[in-house]
Amino acid sequence: MPLAKITDPVLPRAGRQIAWRGLNGSASALTLAHAARKAGGPLLVVTATARDADRLEAALRWFLGDRDLPVLHFRDRETLPYDVFSSHQDIVSDRLAALFALTELERGVVVVAAPTLLERLPPKPYVATNSLVLEVGQKLDPETLRARLEAAGYSYVSQVMEHGEFAVRGALIDLFPMGADKPYRLDLFDDELETLRTFDPDSQLSLDRLERVRLLPAREFPLDENGIRAFRQRYRSRFEGDPQRSQIYRDVSNGIAPGGIEYYLPLFFDETCHLGNYLPGNAVVVSMDGVDTELQHTWEQIGHRYDQRGHDIERPLLPPDEAFVPPGVLQADFSQRASIRIADANEDDAAEYRTEPPPALLVDTRSDESLHALLDYAAANPA
Repeated sequence: MPLAKITDPVLPRAGRQIAWRGLNGSASALTLAHAARKAGGPLLVVTATARDADRLEAALRWFLGDRDLPVLHFRDRETLPYDVFSSHQDIVSDRLAALFALTELERGVVVVAAPTLLERLPPKPYVATNSLVLEVGQKLDPETLRARLEAAGYSYVSQVMEHGEFAVRGALIDLFPMGADKPYRLDLFDDELETLRTFDPDSQLSLDRLERVRLLPAREFPLDENGIRAFRQRYRSRFEGDPQRSQIYRDVSNGIAPGGIEYYLPLFFDETCHLGNYLPGNAVVVSMDGVDTELQHTWEQIGHRYDQRGHDIERPLLPPDEAFVPPGVLQADFSQRASIRIADANEDDAAEYRTEPPPALLVDTRSDESLHALLDYAAANPA
């Protein structure tokens, strides 16, 4: 393929796969930023590790800027496969906010680490249909709102401090929605929402006035009456023996979300998704270096964890191909999309960019201008 320009990157047609090579350092992020501006749909950029995803997200935000296309980072649960712990509420909040944003995303960049792609997700309509919009002036019954919040997985507390909590004190309702930076305070006058403000969870002082907010569900699965019923039915049909011997079954039956319940997600839904299912058909999948190797390594780790933990009759596990998305399923789905792989130097039939890493630009701490090496290099090599 001919020599390509970073400012005008080569993009594949629908259903075609191409490779880019010769991109060193931040050149990959810069090229992806230009590709996002050029593409008709969003880019799904898959990195090998979560650390790589963090770095790429920061670089893309720098190159795209705050007023340009959105950059979403779908974060890992930060638990091991089949763990008995669940993610922190802040992580769950970030993930739900990203999933909701994906349902409306037309252009931009989505960054995800390869192991996270193997996590099963709720079906696409779940986040949208279980969201609630509150507006100043609307009629609002506190008991009805309380029931909806509890059905959406929010916890009733005396004082709101973390995501997924709410409190009712007379005409005041405090709640910390998933995906929100600050908790909200609702002030009711009779049955009307009179004012809506953010507040500081530490000082409990009200802050900025708002006119409208959207509340996301508190979890990636339903823990209302219908969700519990569906879980119980599928659990009994899936696992042999007395289900009452299982702490998982007993907790869910009582409306409690036990640690590690995310690895039983398929028991709550008729069908589950992977992240690619949330993206429109014109999305372009970009695989950074090392993704295939990391997917295989993670899949092997999942199998080892299942072999180690799958014999506990009080906590039976779904097998890997049910609890997770097999790499082959991802590869088959993504092969139908336009896709790009960031190739190594020996890749054939690739768009050639021929970028070179800079020389060692040392910081001279003894000089009054400690960054003179970097400044001299930048002056000699203008963009």
